[in-house]
Amino acid sequence: MSAIKTAITDAVKQAMRAGDKPRVSALRMVTAAIKQQEVDSRAELSDAEVLQVLSKMVKQRREALEQYEQAGRDDLAAKERSELEIIAEFLPQPLSDAELDGMVDAAIAETGASDVRSMGQVMGVLKPRVQGRADMGAVSARVKARLSG
Repeated sequence: MSAIKTAITDAVKQAMRAGDKPRVSALRMVTAAIKQQEVDSRAELSDAEVLQVLSKMVKQRREALEQYEQAGRDDLAAKERSELEIIAEFLPQPLSDAELDGMVDAAIAETGASDVRSMGQVMGVLKPRVQGRADMGAVSARVKARLSG
C-alpha cells in the first residue's frame, strides 16, 4: 500500500476517534476517489498515482470554491475550503516561484525546446516532477511565457 494511502487511512481512524464528522466525511471522500481509481485501473495505486487523484480533487475544489464565492454562497464556499485544506495535508509542500522557475528552465534545457511548438515536450517532462506541488495551469503559463519570450 502506498505511504500516502496509509496516511489517509490513519487520518480517517484518528478523525473517527476524535468525533470530527466533517473531517471524517472529507477523508472518506478522498479514500472513495482513490478506491474508484483503483477499481477502474484494476491495480493498486502508487504514491504518484495517488498524488494525481489528490491533485485532481484539489483542482475541483478550487474551481467550485471560486464559483460559490462568485455566487455569494458562503456556506458552500466554507465547506469547499475546509475540504481543500484537508486534502492539501496529504500533498507535498508546494514549490516556491524560484524552485518552479528553475524546474521550468531545466526542462526547457533538457528537451532543447526553443519555441511554443515544443511546449508539449516540456510539459511532459515537468508534469511528473511538479505533480501535486504546483498548479499545472500556472506551470503551463510559465512554460508558454518562457518559450514565446
